[in-house]
Amino acid sequence: MEEKQHKRAIRAWTMYDWANSVFATSIMAAILPVYYANVAVQSEQANTATVYWSFTTSIALLIVALLGPILGAMADFLGAKKRMMSIFVFLGVTGTALLYLVGEGDWFIASVFFIVGSVGFAGANVFYDSLLPHVAREDEIDQVSSRGYAMGYLGGGILLAVNLAMIMFLPSVLPRFIPALASWSEGDLTTLMTRICFLTVAVWWFVFTIPLWRHVPEPVRRVQTEERDFSPLQASFGRLGHTFREIRKYKQLLLFIIAFWLYNNGIGTIIFMATIYGTELGFSSTTTIGTLLMVQFVAMPFALLFGWLAKKMGTKPAILLSLAIYTLIAIGGYFLYQEWQFWALGFAVATVQGGSQALSRSLMGRMMPKSKSAEFYSFFSISEKIAGTVGPLLFGAVSAAVGGSRLAIVSLIVFFAAGAYLLTRVDEKEGIRVAEEEDRQFVEAAV
Repeated sequence: MEEKQHKRAIRAWTMYDWANSVFATSIMAAILPVYYANVAVQSEQANTATVYWSFTTSIALLIVALLGPILGAMADFLGAKKRMMSIFVFLGVTGTALLYLVGEGDWFIASVFFIVGSVGFAGANVFYDSLLPHVAREDEIDQVSSRGYAMGYLGGGILLAVNLAMIMFLPSVLPRFIPALASWSEGDLTTLMTRICFLTVAVWWFVFTIPLWRHVPEPVRRVQTEERDFSPLQASFGRLGHTFREIRKYKQLLLFIIAFWLYNNGIGTIIFMATIYGTELGFSSTTTIGTLLMVQFVAMPFALLFGWLAKKMGTKPAILLSLAIYTLIAIGGYFLYQEWQFWALGFAVATVQGGSQALSRSLMGRMMPKSKSAEFYSFFSISEKIAGTVGPLLFGAVSAAVGGSRLAIVSLIVFFAAGAYLLTRVDEKEGIRVAEEEDRQFVEAAV
């Protein structure tokens, strides 16, 4: 019975990737950037939407970076990882649904609602990721993390395909079946279908989070003896202060976080800016959004493949392989002129996107104490989010300075190279040993 519950918890945990990845695909990467550029911004300057989008993305990431550590420490103290995750899920779903209200020229409220949705998406991921070491056993954590990303690509791809069908085909069909729409132009119907797509993302995200709420247990609350009379906020600041004071004890974990800070800058910027970059270059929405759809389905088997590669060659070498491929992608982005090249680069991204992120998540899970999983994933998240603000900000600044984004895309090479170098210096075995020792001492102190 216990084994059956364990497998059910793993399935429910991976199903959340299926649930929330539709925000990453339809909202962050595919449909909203095109709608933002063509409807919400409507600027004669080709790169104006790119600049606005990059700054909007940076603001969202920075908010989560500031909130994450305190909320993570509080979730550990209260034993409330699932409850904290739920708050952010509701925030993200609400922000996504509100995008339905965005019309022509409404770039400001589009940015505000996107920031709300992004804060919910990223904040929920902090606590979702922190559940991984509690759901998966040591010998299966790479595979479970990779399976989650694979489920995410499949779920995100399915709803994106449905959304594309709604946008591309329904505007010409609906007037035949709904006479009241006969007076609408096809452009107005396309805008309406796009706005309805935002609602489908919100509903999908909420509904498919239900299995996690039902089947993934809240990890056991562990309170240190000296914290038993503390308030949650007092204990949270105390834990954070202790973590920062003792950070040298987690030398390998810190080194990995800095490496991730660097290479995820490049990965995140490619994810956030690809579609709007293609739109700036004059590529059709069929190419930009179609490529994103292709990425979802190609990335699924490759995410699983990287889980297998991690077993064969080790987690760290598998991540380094993905970073080498990303470097070639950044170089290729500078020479991007034809639409077929956009498709080719999209395929290359699909081969490494899921694997690099899934294995980074699982390697982090090995090198952190389980008793501080939300706190450390928040620390992991703040490095990711602060790093994430630098990439889009640099992209937007370079684009604004030179009047185009080709130099911005090639500048990402430095992030991949520096991150890969630091990753080679990480001794993951030592990091795992320190985490296990910390957990042993925590249990002894709590008794």
